[in-house]
Amino acid sequence: MHSYCERLDGSFWAEPANAVTNLAFLLAAVLAAVQLRRSLGRPPFDLSALTGLLAVIAVGSFLFHTLATGWAGLADTVPIGMFMLGYVVVFAHRFGGLRWARAWLAAPVFMAFAAAVGFAAAPLPVPGPYLAALLGLAGLTGWLATHPDPARRRYLGGFTAATGLFGVSLALRQLDGPLCPTWPLGTHFGWHLCNAAVLYLLVRAAIRRAVAQRTAQDLPVTEAR
Repeated sequence: MHSYCERLDGSFWAEPANAVTNLAFLLAAVLAAVQLRRSLGRPPFDLSALTGLLAVIAVGSFLFHTLATGWAGLADTVPIGMFMLGYVVVFAHRFGGLRWARAWLAAPVFMAFAAAVGFAAAPLPVPGPYLAALLGLAGLTGWLATHPDPARRRYLGGFTAATGLFGVSLALRQLDGPLCPTWPLGTHFGWHLCNAAVLYLLVRAAIRRAVAQRTAQDLPVTEAR
């Protein structure tokens, strides 16, 4: 599967830049895991799952950019989809204040949204799921920006940075083919580096939100008011 500019043959190391830059996702996973452990001690399952998915994304993407097979392609895309669905659920619970019993409904809602975006964007060269992710992330950022609770707006900077960086990331992904004749290395490796930073920013925001929630719960009633 010669999907990217850097690959010229079927050898294992035909995409060295695309393969090696997956270390950025592992670094993001390590940084998030350290912050999670230091901030919350015994980490909640949802945040542990998101952190673990960062490492799974690294492995899956590495397999695809070295083996370039159909099953490796699934190993690349499925964890990314799981992260997107998992994060909207975590956002609904951690930032939206919904109980888990209702927060999980954010996953099918996002799936329906992604399907609609994919249908509408079919003529465009941008993959529907990633365009939906960009629009969804912008929507979450906008929700934080307009929310009356200052405790939620404090995370606006991180979400704004993640949204802008993901826009750059998506542009680099789409430029890989068109720039290939003049830039044989391609730009897909930039997608990896930017995406790793985006996912880390999102997980870090969720961790910080969880810390704030736990701190508020531990305060005496008079102080919490």
